[in-house]
Amino acid sequence: MDATAPRICGIDEAGRGPIAGPVTAAAVILPNDFPREILDDSKVLSPTRRQEAAGIIRALSTCWALGWATHVEIDEINILRATLLAMSRAVEALSLRPDKLLVDGLYCPACGIPATAVVKGDASVPEIMAASILAKTARDAWMEEYARQEPAYLFDKHKGYPTAEHRRLVLRLGPSAIQRRTFRVSAP
Repeated sequence: MDATAPRICGIDEAGRGPIAGPVTAAAVILPNDFPREILDDSKVLSPTRRQEAAGIIRALSTCWALGWATHVEIDEINILRATLLAMSRAVEALSLRPDKLLVDGLYCPACGIPATAVVKGDASVPEIMAASILAKTARDAWMEEYARQEPAYLFDKHKGYPTAEHRRLVLRLGPSAIQRRTFRVSAP
């Protein structure tokens, strides 16, 4: 990376829509020579291509980091604030301080760094696409690992999203230990 070029950091999250588990954010700074053709919105990549891209991002990015907010924090402060908290934690965990943040969505975390919200940035901004991929693969892996603790809930299949199957399991078994209990959404 050119030492004089501004460090642009893309930020995105995974896990706002589920009714169980954490919300995960990723922050990524890419070098100028990063192979951007491997990037896309994580939701349109197949699981195999997403995993392959995540490995390349982790290996070739200038730096990257993850931030998390638990289901308990989501219930305490709401999903939007928990998402911004996870994003702040990802930025704080970076090994280099960015000069500018580009954040997918409508809101930016308060990190003391100039930031711009980019609606649908996960489909148009390479740094945000990379963050989208890392956040999604990390959260999916967490949910798959957690599924071993409560296998009856099939978290490895639906990743905590409110599928018909997930909702039926909660009605039949009661809430899991990582079930979100509130669904408040308000501006930060």
